[in-house]
Amino acid sequence: MARILAFDYGTKRIGIAVTDPLQIIATGLDTIHPKDILEYLKKYMLTEQIEAFVIGDPKQMDGSPSESAQHVKGFSTILKKNFPTIPQHWIDERYTSKLAEQTIMQSGFKKSDRRDKGRVDAIAATIILQYFMEQHRL
Repeated sequence: MARILAFDYGTKRIGIAVTDPLQIIATGLDTIHPKDILEYLKKYMLTEQIEAFVIGDPKQMDGSPSESAQHVKGFSTILKKNFPTIPQHWIDERYTSKLAEQTIMQSGFKKSDRRDKGRVDAIAATIILQYFMEQHRL
């Protein structure tokens, strides 16, 4: 089976998570600057088969699009243009950054490691991917 990649898009960093080939476990993969994402994905996909992309859908508490939604839509368009055969799925990403911060706090990381925003983004992407996997289990 192929892997699934998930993205927590931000204008400074994109958190990336990936499933194992059997699509059982979601793991934080990396954090990449948006300008480097296409090169990163093309290189990654030379060695790994990707079945789908899961994109965090930024929303306000009332369900309306957040201010960052336009940036995420632009990112989605870039993915479609460069990887037209890979389907995209959108998952509500409300609370994922807060959950990621709580996960880091509970994990026993040193204070300096807890301040690492990249770690938060990768864990948020992992949570987005876990939500997707839970919704799509048979």
